[in-house]
Amino acid sequence: MVRSAAVGLEPQTVALLRGGARAAVTVAVLALHLRGAAGAGRPGTMRASGASAGAGLPLEKAVHASLYRPAGMRELLERPRVRRTLAELRTEAAAAGLLRRFPPHRTRTARRALKQLRAGLPLPADRAGLSTDDLLLAVALYGDAALTVLAARFAEAAGLIGRGGVAEHGQSWGGGGGIGFTDDGAGWGGGGPH
Repeated sequence: MVRSAAVGLEPQTVALLRGGARAAVTVAVLALHLRGAAGAGRPGTMRASGASAGAGLPLEKAVHASLYRPAGMRELLERPRVRRTLAELRTEAAAAGLLRRFPPHRTRTARRALKQLRAGLPLPADRAGLSTDDLLLAVALYGDAALTVLAARFAEAAGLIGRGGVAEHGQSWGGGGGIGFTDDGAGWGGGGPH
């Protein structure tokens, strides 16, 4: 199995490259949930449910701190600490040659890395035999399709998929507007969140 570390990418960076801000935050929320630090709140919301066990990545820390009050995905993407950390993650990806800023899009290096990771970890049919790292990487690579298979109950209750959630296809990179990304091979589209 190809690991994201093999190409030097954390699952949240992989998710950012594949699906933008919403995808990266989804992976951070799932990582917190798997450690018992976040759970579903009122229908369609997430909440902190314990201490952020372990160091965690910067986006996980920002998400956990931002869930001081339950929030849905849209609200979470708008919280200042999450927005700042996402901007830093995009800056790091651009510095690593994975994103171009103007016009914004993935580089050939990023596309190659995503292809290599997908070849090493096809969309799983279930959770059997998957480590936590593999589960997070699968969600980073395949988004809602992987969430539906690997963490459906939590994802639906937290509003990440289903009636309470908004499909990640076409979500914006920012959280508030600007250029939006689609993962249908077409690349980038204009406008804010759909």
